[in-house]
Amino acid sequence: MAELLHNLEYLKKAKAELEQIIGKGKQIQESDISQLPYLQAIVKETMRIHPAAPVLLHKVETDVEVYSYTIPKGAQVLVNVWAIARDPGIWRNPTMFMPERFLESKIDVRGQDFELIPFGAGRRICPGLPLALRMVTVVLGSLINSFEWKLEGGIEPEELNMEDKIGFTLQKAQPLRAIPFLM
Repeated sequence: MAELLHNLEYLKKAKAELEQIIGKGKQIQESDISQLPYLQAIVKETMRIHPAAPVLLHKVETDVEVYSYTIPKGAQVLVNVWAIARDPGIWRNPTMFMPERFLESKIDVRGQDFELIPFGAGRRICPGLPLALRMVTVVLGSLINSFEWKLEGGIEPEELNMEDKIGFTLQKAQPLRAIPFLM
């Protein structure tokens, strides 16, 4: 929601998609998700730029050579998901919120594309991934489709603080305070 309220053009596009596919103000069902590519792109872009767990811990199961370095079996490796998501060698304009980058892309968050692994990858991938993807998409779509929004205190969208507070989990440095209005 913070990214959408900071970038109102994306909120308008999401509202238009929801109105066209679901109907203005109607509840979104889990079965509707596959028909909402723009909403899915927003969720992927949000998970790219604001991964819930910015650093993942993995234990190496066999000796592995990476760029002429040997990582021994049993070593614990920290994977900086946050830095990967902001790598200009991987992403065009990496710090900009741009859901359109996922509309024509096959890159997904399910652990097969290592440039986007907010839930981890391999055997240690988050077991809650399928539920999280469905619930985040349904809840976000429902919030967008059921309400109009404005920022508390008359703050303009461009004034919204989008800084992250990095810890074990990623949080906004200043929590979002937005007011919903019935449509």
